[in-house]
Amino acid sequence: MILPLLLIVLVLGELPGSRCSVSTVGDLFVLEGGSVTVPCHYNPQYISHVKYWCQGRMREFCSSLARTDDPESAPKGKGRVTIADDPTQHVFIVSMRDLTEEDSGWYWCGVELGGMWVSDSTASVYISVIHGMSAVSSMLSADEGSSVTAQCLYSKNLRSSEKRWCRSGNLNSCMVTDSEGMFSSKNVFIHDDRNNMFTVTIQQLEMRDSGWYWCGAGQQQVAVHVSVTAQTTTLSTTPPIQNLKTTVRNPSVMSSNDPYR
Repeated sequence: MILPLLLIVLVLGELPGSRCSVSTVGDLFVLEGGSVTVPCHYNPQYISHVKYWCQGRMREFCSSLARTDDPESAPKGKGRVTIADDPTQHVFIVSMRDLTEEDSGWYWCGVELGGMWVSDSTASVYISVIHGMSAVSSMLSADEGSSVTAQCLYSKNLRSSEKRWCRSGNLNSCMVTDSEGMFSSKNVFIHDDRNNMFTVTIQQLEMRDSGWYWCGAGQQQVAVHVSVTAQTTTLSTTPPIQNLKTTVRNPSVMSSNDPYR
């Protein structure tokens, strides 16, 4: 009895679905109203297999949102979820847009294997859809005299709020967008796309512009650091060109006492 069971274990151990063959990113945090893109990597032997994306705490009972063999087969994800396979890189890409708090939860990258004894190969990722703000980059740098642009993301519930750009530690420094989502001064320009991001551009940077700032909307804010690098003056090491006098002699007009004759 022990031998047959051992053989079954050994056989199942070699079946395609018994090894970890799909992987993806770690847990993700996304602002409400925003979008997310998830890469799902798989082993080369699964190039011809169907890939899918589903939602649910348990993979056995997750709801299908997108499939590579029939994009129209998942009405729940239709219009907001796309899936695309890249066999050359052994990865399929899932994109979700217009996310809401209700979209928070467990999701699964899946490769369909089929068969009674073989489970699909899957990898899970938890996506949290939250209210608030974030910055595309919290550390910015540029040369003195040039410009720099900060990109500030905000969730759906902050779309109608005025947007602010302030010097950290100085509330009187805040620059606020108008009813059109704009602000403009000599060196600072703010533009709100009224969707999920506003940009702040600082021109003609000076060394004193280095420091911490924050993007703000409603009661939310996120810090951004700007570092301005001083311009360096390069001294020329090329020796000066001497003013040499060149005399051109025409043999036809040389005098008889010319020493070079």
